[in-house]
Amino acid sequence: MLDLWSLNPPDEAIPRLLAQANGDTPNTLSGFWNRISETLGGFIPSILGAVAILILFWLGATLAATLVKGVLHRTDIDNKIAGWLTGNQASDFPIEKWIAKIVYWIILLLGFLAFFNVLDLEIVSAPLSGFLEQIFDYLPRIAAAAILLLVAWALATLCKVLLTKGLESFRLDDRLAEQSGGSSPFLVNDALANILYWFIILLFLPIVLDTLGLQGLLQPLQAMVEKILSYLPQILTAIAIGVVGWLVARVVRGIVTNLLAATGVDNLGSRLGLGQMGGMTLSGVIGTFVYVLVLIPIAIAALDALQIAAVSGPAISMLQQVLDFLPQIFTAALIVAISFFIGRLVSEFVTNLLTSVGFNNIFSALGLNPPPRNPEDPGAMTRFQGSRTPSEFVGIILWVGIELFGIIAAVDVLEIPALNTIVSGLLVIFGRILAGLVVLGIGLYLANLVHNLIAGSGSANGQLLGQVARVSIIVFVVAMALQQMGIAPDIVNLAFGLLLGALAVAIALAFGLGGRDVAAEKIREFLASFQQRQ
Repeated sequence: MLDLWSLNPPDEAIPRLLAQANGDTPNTLSGFWNRISETLGGFIPSILGAVAILILFWLGATLAATLVKGVLHRTDIDNKIAGWLTGNQASDFPIEKWIAKIVYWIILLLGFLAFFNVLDLEIVSAPLSGFLEQIFDYLPRIAAAAILLLVAWALATLCKVLLTKGLESFRLDDRLAEQSGGSSPFLVNDALANILYWFIILLFLPIVLDTLGLQGLLQPLQAMVEKILSYLPQILTAIAIGVVGWLVARVVRGIVTNLLAATGVDNLGSRLGLGQMGGMTLSGVIGTFVYVLVLIPIAIAALDALQIAAVSGPAISMLQQVLDFLPQIFTAALIVAISFFIGRLVSEFVTNLLTSVGFNNIFSALGLNPPPRNPEDPGAMTRFQGSRTPSEFVGIILWVGIELFGIIAAVDVLEIPALNTIVSGLLVIFGRILAGLVVLGIGLYLANLVHNLIAGSGSANGQLLGQVARVSIIVFVVAMALQQMGIAPDIVNLAFGLLLGALAVAIALAFGLGGRDVAAEKIREFLASFQQRQ
């Protein structure tokens, strides 16, 4: 068999060719071609052998690449490798094509090296040989890195599966979905499992980079991993505190809610007008409040365990302020609740008292008899007809007033100046309106009383004079009520002054025009008596 690696041109061929080229010029064309044929005759076997070697290597590279691609495609190893790299079960990354191309070009490079060696072209084969030597020298490192990645993937996958199964036994996602009232948009099980998976991969990356000798990438990555590991105990401690505290808060909320529900707090809230508040019962609201009270110190402890000043400092300060403010909030809420109950009791007492003394006939006494109501359906009552008596309205006004005083006291406890100013202003406005309504009510009563007295005097114009007196008193009282309420006092004073002035001018004109004849006669008598004296 022909040894293609040893097909080299004869050693004397090139010197003979050079000697002939430096010698005498051939006399004939046939001699020239004979010498060229003799010279090239020594290279033809080498060229043919080199081409044959290159073709064989090309065929071998093509066959090997096809076999590798087919094996990877049939055994699904490529998808597993892609899954190792991406952390997912399925991947569209065509890794079998890349592996096949790598195998193809490595074999083809070996073929080119053999091709140039056969042709004795050391100027080309030497760099290529050095390049391939570096590749083959680096292959053990690549193999070791691949083994490390395989171990990292196996360990990360095992831990991911174990953590997922363990969390599924606690039904954490289902419980979170029950808390949110629907399907959970964020799967905690998968999130924690993926975090653990990539954390294990991250721990192996510095070892892999060190094996590959990539020091430029190794140093920053190793520093990052060391920093993460230094914070890991603090993070785990904070997570443990948060999880345990959350569980304790849930248990406490359940105990408080069930205990209050068993003692009949929900029924008491319904009787006091505190039924379903946002879909929650009174016991549920109190339980949620206790839940928040338990969570706030737990959150402070968890953030303190992190020992990261940039993160935990502002958060702890805010939560500490909220925690310090809770006693004031609780005191203010207690004051509002007590004022609510006292106002309700006073309202019921005053309503019953006024009803017993006949206060519901106040409109008749004021001359404001409402028109009779004859609805088509006697049981129906429109919102404009109303269903409350005057006594009930007075009771509600007292209730609101007591509640406002309680709110002012609660705001003073909270020590919020802006809110205190707003509530105080509302109380002043409410007092003015109430005083104006009282003045208006008294005025209407007096106007009706004067009208009845004048109309019942028996004079000829008693009805007319009584009506005039009634209207005058009502106008005067309305002006006083509006001024008391603080509704445009300048305009009210001006309008009232103009009205009185107009009445005075009208009376003067009426008196002057009606009595001018009498006045003229009196003036004549005065002039006549004066002339007689003279």
